[in-house]
Formats: sequence, C-alpha cells, structure tokens
Amino acid sequence: MNYADNFKGMRKGMDLAQAVAEADRCLLCHDAPCSTGCPADTHPAEFIRKLRFKNMTGAIRTIKENNILGGACGVLCPTQRLCEEKCSARFASENRPEGADRPIQIGAIQRFLIEHAWKIGFNVFNRPEPRSEKVAVVGSGPAGLSCAAELAKAGFPVTVFEARPEPGGVLRYGVVSYRCGLDFLANELKDVRSLGVEIQCNTPIDQPGGAENLLDEGYRAVFLGPGLWDAARLKPDRSPIDGVFSSVDYLSALRDGRFDEMVKRTEGKTVAVIGGGSVAMDCIESTAKIGAADVYLIYRRSYSQMPAEPDERVEALEAGAHFLLLNQPVDYVADENNRITGIKLVRTHLGEPDDSGRRRPENVPDSEWVLAADMVIEAIGNQAPAELSACYPGVEVNAHGLIQTDSKTGQTSVPGIFAGGDIVRGPALVVNAVQDGKTAAQAIIKYLNQEEE
Repeated sequence: MNYADNFKGMRKGMDLAQAVAEADRCLLCHDAPCSTGCPADTHPAEFIRKLRFKNMTGAIRTIKENNILGGACGVLCPTQRLCEEKCSARFASENRPEGADRPIQIGAIQRFLIEHAWKIGFNVFNRPEPRSEKVAVVGSGPAGLSCAAELAKAGFPVTVFEARPEPGGVLRYGVVSYRCGLDFLANELKDVRSLGVEIQCNTPIDQPGGAENLLDEGYRAVFLGPGLWDAARLKPDRSPIDGVFSSVDYLSALRDGRFDEMVKRTEGKTVAVIGGGSVAMDCIESTAKIGAADVYLIYRRSYSQMPAEPDERVEALEAGAHFLLLNQPVDYVADENNRITGIKLVRTHLGEPDDSGRRRPENVPDSEWVLAADMVIEAIGNQAPAELSACYPGVEVNAHGLIQTDSKTGQTSVPGIFAGGDIVRGPALVVNAVQDGKTAAQAIIKYLNQEEE
C-alpha cells in the first residue's frame, strides 16, 4: 500500500458558492464580537462583510493586510474557541432565520479567500519607498515571518536567518501535510518574499553572542523568534531507547525524506502516543494513516481536560485510537537490544486544581501496570534548548529559558533586540506568534524612527 497517498493534499476547503452562502449568514453585527476574538486582529467581520457583498479582492486585502499568514491561520487556528466562539449567529432565537444557530465558519472562509487570491494571482501589496535601516530576524516561523513582513511593508530591508534547510518553522516541520501542505506553505512564503524579505536558510545564529553581534554587523534592530525545538522528554536523563521518538522528530521525519523509514517503523505495530494536545492528535492520525495496527493515547487527566480541540479529539477517535485516560507514564521497558517493548503506567485520579486551572492528576497507590508497545511518541511539549541563551547573553531569560520582554512592545532587556512567539510565551498558537511578530515590528519601526530623529 502506498501510504504516502494518505498525506497528499490538504483536506478540501470551501468552493466559491459555499463561501458566499456561509458569508450570507452573517448578521452584520455593529460591534462585531468575532473580530475581538482574533488574537492577530485579522478582522473577520470586515472580510466576511466584503465577501457577502461580492467584494472579493477587498476581503482578501483585509486578511493579508492584517495577517500575512492568513492562510495558515485559516487552516490551523482553533477558530471554534476564538472568533467563532464569539459569533452572534451561534445563538438561536425565534426571530432568526433557520440555520442561524451555529457560528459562521470563519476559518474556512478565510482559507477560501486566501486560496482564491493565489488562484487569480492577486497580490495585495506594492513595494513601499525603501528605508536604509537593515533589520535581522532570527527564525522563519510564524513570529519571524510576521515581523519580517510588517517591517518590509514599511520599507525596511529585512533578512531572515533560518537554521534549518527550509523556511517556515513549525509550519514546515511541526504540522502534518494534510493540515498545512507544502504547496500551501510555499504560497504563504511567496507572499512574504514578494515584499522584498530575504530568507537565508542553513544559517544558524548559534555562536556565542551571535544574535547580539548582529547589531554590530550593520543591522539596526534584531527580532528573535527561534521557536522551541528541544522536545520535553519523559525520561530526559535516560539513554535513548530504540523506538521512542519525540513528536518533533516523528512529524519532521514524515516531511523531510524519512517517510519510508517511518512506515517501516509503524506499519502493523502497536503505537503509544503520550500527551493530550493538538500535536498528540496529529501523531495519532499520522500513525493511523501509515498502517499502525493499534494506536493508544496515554493522558494523565480526563477527556474533558485535554488541551486538544474537541474536533481534534473526535478525529483521533475516528482514526481508531484507544484513549487510555487517567494514566501517567513513569518509565519504559526495553529488551536486551534496547528496543522499546512497553510503557510503565500508573493510574491516576483528579485532585484539586493546579496553576493551569485543571484538576491535578494524582497517582493511585499500587496501580502500576505495563502497556505493551512497539513504538512510543512523546508529545508532551517543547522547551528552549539550554544552550540557546548563549546566543544572546545580554538578554534576560527566565528559569525556563524563555526570553523576557515588554508585553506591549516585545522589547527585550537589550536595546534594539526584540522577541516574540514560543521563545517568549512557551508553546502557543500560530496566531499568537503572528500577533507577537506584528507587535514587535510596530515597536521596531517606532524605535528606528526615534533613532532617525
């Protein structure tokens, strides 16, 4: 079986008739609550209204002017708990037309409009008057691309330094292709490059003081958006076990030429995925698509307390996953060849809420057991590499290695150096990273304008 076919092409989006019909459901709210629900200020009420009145290019312009990665956000954002959660159409009443008791599919409309722009070759932006002040951006993930685009729109020459072979950050290496395809991402990157942004791949800024040295190399400001690529591990001090992968390694392998290797590892095998977030659900669906015999999700809390979106959980169940809830992994079992054979688990019950607001999982005494498994994927989060802060020794970081910034500007403790995205927030949404990039870009522009005065 050619499992690669299961990863080809994204899930089908709306066509023109469907998008217009959905936009026609808009109640044209005066102070549209949906727009307040978008962290990146993409203004869904405005682009939906323009689509409803057949102003296609105007709708596209609204999205792209406010969110250069509007396409990626349209397919990846948890719109159900953001803009759609606030949509007035979701509240049924006797005075509203039939079908007005569900939110408008804002994310799907957004995706349609961006794909339509690519189809017709509509480019929203014209090159501005050039400025002389160069700006460096470290990292080509959502935060870095957003910051670079905003600066380029203002005329600044921007160079993005990316350590990996291809740009896109988590959009390229951390998202499965059927959610955000490489062709889709290529179009998003084309829009960024059309503004004059230069992206240099295979160019890590990893030498001691490297990020701060950019200020001495002709760059007037620097934005740090390297992301979090050091996977959190269940047993970080234990030597590697054959068959235990981080989610970063596993999902990247499906994209960067190791697909066949992962098929051989997965086909006909029992796979266990540790975690309860969106990445864990992607790992479940991916392993199912390449022929895993059984897939188990291991999560230490209850179903309702999973951070994954409700539709993602349903999709994982529909893919055939077995949910082992209220179970805490504590160790691995390996054979004489150091090959994974199982996971030691301990049952849990829920106690009082912890700092996250969710009830704390507590181990049940004498409840340890072993789940047999041929492969394990750890989807328990990412963290800042311990050595990363050496690249910007003057920048203040917290105990977890996250960069400390002014929340309103993205300014770090070093003048001229700004930061945003996961390296500041910890693991967060793509749309949050986009907004961080925009916020920092606006602050950088103000900073450079003041320098010129």
